[in-house]
Amino acid sequence: MTHPIIGVTTYQGKNDKNFPIVALLRAYVDALVQAGGVPLLIPSSLTDEISRAFYSRLDGIMFTGGGDIALDRFSGEPHPRVDGVDTERDSIELSLLNTLVDDEKPFLGICRGFQVINVGLGGTLYTHIEDQMPNALKHDYYPDFPRTYLAHKVKVEDGTCLMNILGETDLSVNSLHHQGAKDIPAALKPVAHAPDGLVEAIELPNHPFGIAVQWHPEWLTDQPATRRLFRAFVEAAGNHR
Repeated sequence: MTHPIIGVTTYQGKNDKNFPIVALLRAYVDALVQAGGVPLLIPSSLTDEISRAFYSRLDGIMFTGGGDIALDRFSGEPHPRVDGVDTERDSIELSLLNTLVDDEKPFLGICRGFQVINVGLGGTLYTHIEDQMPNALKHDYYPDFPRTYLAHKVKVEDGTCLMNILGETDLSVNSLHHQGAKDIPAALKPVAHAPDGLVEAIELPNHPFGIAVQWHPEWLTDQPATRRLFRAFVEAAGNHR
């Protein structure tokens, strides 16, 4: 069996010796490996030429969680809680997204990745849900809660690609974000919502696999529905190859 090669976006930072690093939480890698994929980390500092060469070798891309997207990418409202902006990461991820859409190559977005996909295709974000969305639930269950803490339910629309993959319309999910989708672009279909109405999943119609979720399924692989999500993504990447 040939295992599809999945590009995985990363964050930049420094280690305890103050040396620059390219990094990713292992949970993403483990979830892909469990589903049969071969993760390949994508540094944000790649040149356009190297990025194109890198992309050509990938069967799919997973956009991972991380810091906030620069406000000028979507005319976002300034807020003191905006944090972790990395313009290099924004640039490479948004560029990769456009190519994935054009090439019909599979992609999966998680948390920040969900937001990148929404913004990249013309949507906007609440830059701090608690202060900007009326009657919002608490969504930022970090850092004082386990990443596996099931914060709220999500209702998945019947008949959608996501529901067909998960096999369930009601999920209990974790919630590790302070921003969220405000306006969904016409190109995307909102397919799941939190009890307060916040969009929790989107999909790109007529695409082999273009799905993004606002929660963090990589920490919930004990759930059969979550394992089905990663397996479907990896299988779609393999079919694209």
